[in-house]
Amino acid sequence: MKEIYRVEADRHRLPWQGRRYDRSRPEGADIPNQAINHVATFVECAADVAVAAVGALPPLGFIHEDSSNAFTLDIADLYRAEVTIPLAFRVGRRVCDNPNLDLERTLRKEAAMEFRRGKLIPKMIDRIKELLGVDDIGSDAQRE
Repeated sequence: MKEIYRVEADRHRLPWQGRRYDRSRPEGADIPNQAINHVATFVECAADVAVAAVGALPPLGFIHEDSSNAFTLDIADLYRAEVTIPLAFRVGRRVCDNPNLDLERTLRKEAAMEFRRGKLIPKMIDRIKELLGVDDIGSDAQRE
């Protein structure tokens, strides 16, 4: 993951000192770290929807075992390199270039468009079914 952060920072010409933020003062972080925090929240929300759609239990995670939404966090992490980090750095660059843009608002709009365009939630649902070995064949079809 560290390499992905570095590559995206270089690609978008953003200074990168590593993943740093203070949970008690998230607005004190630099633009890339604030952007990652916001996008991670949006991707987690999409994962919440996908987990609920499949009927999976959010606390039953594989990696994030100590959280009440561990499975949601596990699913969101599957999209960190593909969605979260690139979106955060791309919009972070735009905000650095145009300080009049509100970072969170701009990220929310971009995330909504990207999630729709990339069909993120349906992809997550399919991935969850694959991970859990869920078959889409209905019970009626199985009885025939």
